[in-house]
Amino acid sequence: MLASCNVVVESKQMRIISTIVILVCTSTIPAWAALGQPHESIKLDMQRMKGKLATKEMPGYSVEEITRGDGSVLREFVSPQGQIFGIAWQGMTMPNLTQLLGPSGDAFQKATQGTHHRGPLSVHVGDLVVETGGHMRSFRVRAYRLDLLPRGISEEVVQ
Repeated sequence: MLASCNVVVESKQMRIISTIVILVCTSTIPAWAALGQPHESIKLDMQRMKGKLATKEMPGYSVEEITRGDGSVLREFVSPQGQIFGIAWQGMTMPNLTQLLGPSGDAFQKATQGTHHRGPLSVHVGDLVVETGGHMRSFRVRAYRLDLLPRGISEEVVQ
């Protein structure tokens, strides 16, 4: 009789753990932009985020800014060739960095594998630079690829 009680308790614990994992995974606001992706992907990002798009033309690049109703902002920095070379995020939650970094996400994951990154993070892997910071309900991410920066443009523009 006691053995069957343990199975029921373990089953309840597994359901609770599964529920927590699902909640954590679905509670972040996803970002669909990705470094190196074409400019055309920005309109899809705007639709998925249910945000408003504003474009700022700068000398040598443009900034596409998507603002959500909750105040979260995603800035995508676009080269004259139409490629996203940098991304900046400010919001109440941390975005999915693997999605945000696109093809560069694997390099980021390998660089941070086995580390416990609570608090600010600065990762430089090859041409990829990722910096995160902030605190509960106020997170920041800045990511860019040095190899995609337009000629004469500093990485400091990605803010």
